Amino acid sequence: MGLRRPQQGRGVGCIPDLRVIPRGKMASGDSRRAFLQFAAASLSTMTASGIAKAQFVPPPVSPGQSDDASGDAPVLIEIRSHPIPWFDRHDRDRVRFGALEYRSGLVLTSSYPRFGGLSGLRLDAKGERFISFSDKGRWFTGRILYDGRAMKGLADVEAAPMLGPDGKPITVRGWYDSESIAIDGSLVYIGLERANKVLRFDFSKGFTRARGEVVPLPTAASRLPNNKGLEALAFVPKGRPLAGTLIAISERGLDQNGNLIAFLVGGPTPGQFSVRRTEDFDVSDAVLLSTDDLLILERKFSWTSGVGIRIRRVPLHAVAPGAVIDGPSIFEADLGDEVDNMEGIDAHITEGGETVLTMVSDDNFSMIQRTLLLQFTLLE
Repeated sequence: MGLRRPQQGRGVGCIPDLRVIPRGKMASGDSRRAFLQFAAASLSTMTASGIAKAQFVPPPVSPGQSDDASGDAPVLIEIRSHPIPWFDRHDRDRVRFGALEYRSGLVLTSSYPRFGGLSGLRLDAKGERFISFSDKGRWFTGRILYDGRAMKGLADVEAAPMLGPDGKPITVRGWYDSESIAIDGSLVYIGLERANKVLRFDFSKGFTRARGEVVPLPTAASRLPNNKGLEALAFVPKGRPLAGTLIAISERGLDQNGNLIAFLVGGPTPGQFSVRRTEDFDVSDAVLLSTDDLLILERKFSWTSGVGIRIRRVPLHAVAPGAVIDGPSIFEADLGDEVDNMEGIDAHITEGGETVLTMVSDDNFSMIQRTLLLQFTLLE
């Protein structure tokens, strides 16, 4: 498949099966995907207890017979896993990366043609059952299998289209780029980047068959730039500062000072705030830790340094209407490491008390990118 030349001045956006999934005509401004595809080709060898609270991940419904555009029942799919024994591709003995220690990783592939484009995930308290989704409006749920502390594969994986208020797939409405996720009990929130909307699904009403209802957002959210809108969600549970608030951060919607626009939706102090933008990083996800710290996952692309990944740590008490929040980087990686277009992050605490961060990448349905699942121990 030929690569389109990226548009100048725009930002960034993992190699599955030996297949090519046509994306059709590239939408205007969709340079994040083009950039990373072009970069990968040019740079070669792209070879909570612990979360805010134990997340609610209901047991899967029985799989159905099909998963087509009519919104039929979920289907079981097979996911193949290839281990990533080390994170630094040049130093196999290195395990420490900033405040993180590498645990294990997997390259995920599937013959199911709609697998890919994973934009986020949420895990249960044990780090086993997961809810994930693609940027094309499709749920993926299942279990992570472990061998000791290392991931060894996925099981019981089901795929199903996200349904809108009318019971039809959200893509029928043109609601594309489902990019962010947050969970409050049985309620699952999904941010739609292109539509600048948030949908709320009650998984107690049919699991992935639940219908999404539109969550009211501030008017300013509708003015976020196309394909640079809401990219990260985090829900603050009871008993915490800002309890009942949905934190929503844009990928690259900029305020008058060039910082990233974000919102506090609901809760005791709704309003708008900003995330200080530095070194050309854009936001790709966020997760709230039990320590009342917000981890913000970021990425960037430049022609000189390639793809960069970063995690910043921000105290939750700093988040308030009108605030400009910032925090130190606790993790950085680039193409010398086993990274790709990292779009999702979550956290859980092991029985031994370790906080584990899990990250997933969006392969953009491209044969030159990969779907990666990575786990690290947070040491500090």
